[in-house]
Amino acid sequence: MIDAAAATVAINPPTLEAVTVFVRGLEIQAGIGIHDHEHGRLQPLVLDVTLELRPGPVERLSDTVDYESVARAARDIAASGHVGLVESFAQRLATACLDDARVRRVTVRIDKPTALDGARAAGCEIVLGR
Repeated sequence: MIDAAAATVAINPPTLEAVTVFVRGLEIQAGIGIHDHEHGRLQPLVLDVTLELRPGPVERLSDTVDYESVARAARDIAASGHVGLVESFAQRLATACLDDARVRRVTVRIDKPTALDGARAAGCEIVLGR
């Protein structure tokens, strides 16, 4: 008896359409904010970063984006000095992620948990692509 599912796969082999790498809930401390009381102190940020890569086989770390490089880029931005807006921080991080030619699209979401009384978080999400 012929297995219909196996026959379909043999005739129409699956194609790799997307590879997505993500970092969720990365907590960092950053000098961020436009108000006077926000200058000269660090505040928590929670970052979610999603990278859509060019599809291709992934057999080695060099075939993909290392999660640590995303975290390092975020920490480097925080270490570079005060940033006025979370939108600016998000755009800088997204641009840094696009420095890797394998990345086709990046979504950066930043929650600023202490920004708004009564809210779990406030923040932004930006998407950059090529």
